[in-house]
Parts: sequence; C-alpha cells; structure tokens
Amino acid sequence: MSTDAATPIQIVIDATDPLAQARFWAEALHYEVENTTDLINRVIEAGLATRDMIHEDDGRLYWNDLVGVGDPGGTGPRLLFQRNPAAKTDKNRLHLDLNVGAERRDDEVERLRQLGAEVLYEIDEPGGHHVTMADPEGNEFCVQ
Repeated sequence: MSTDAATPIQIVIDATDPLAQARFWAEALHYEVENTTDLINRVIEAGLATRDMIHEDDGRLYWNDLVGVGDPGGTGPRLLFQRNPAAKTDKNRLHLDLNVGAERRDDEVERLRQLGAEVLYEIDEPGGHHVTMADPEGNEFCVQ
C-alpha cells in the first residue's frame, strides 16, 4: 500500500461562455462560483493584468476566459471553465456522473432541466438506471 497522499485534482472544462457554465455547474453540484474580485484587483494593481482581461457581473469581477467553482465543504474537486470559442461537435471524451441515488434521480433530473440542461436519453437495465443529459453547451453528463 502506498504511503503517498491522494493527488488533488481540478477538472478543466472548455466553454464558449465560462461564467454561464460555471453558474450552471455550481447550481447542479451545489457548489459556489468563486469570487475572484480581490484576486483580480491585486493582479491588476501589480500590473500583471489589464482591465480588458476581466468583466464585472453582479458586483463581482471575473476573468473573461477562466471561471472556477468549488465545493463549499472543501471535499469535491474544483471545476475550472476555460474559454474555447469552438462549440462542442462530438461526444465527450470525459463526462461527470452525478450520483444522487435512485430515490432522488427523477427530482434531480427535473431540477437540472429547470437550470437549462436537456435530457438526451435514459437507460434502465438490470445493471443500473441513469439519465444522460446535456448541459447548456451540450456537454454530456449522467444522473444516476
């Protein structure tokens, strides 16, 4: 057995609108969109960034090209949405599974639909039951 600690991860997701995707996934996962206002102000004051690299939304400053979300409990991985102007054109090579349990699955699917997700298909077989959905930019994920 290894004595090394687990390696913390960050999941980076391409997005045409990083802030909108961050808001969707923060709500979907019960995470919080990171408030980067103080960091951005310090970076600008140090001369390491310019105002054209940021935007203000709802009283907070965000990078134009990067927005992070995190687990308020500090146990889940951080998600970082980075701008990529190219829209998704094919199946994801990586996707998230939201493991909510059979008793919560239908309610969670409906909640995610209200947030802007779309149901793609549902699989109900002896090995498991899940609903494959797409986030507002078409990235697939499963609710099981």
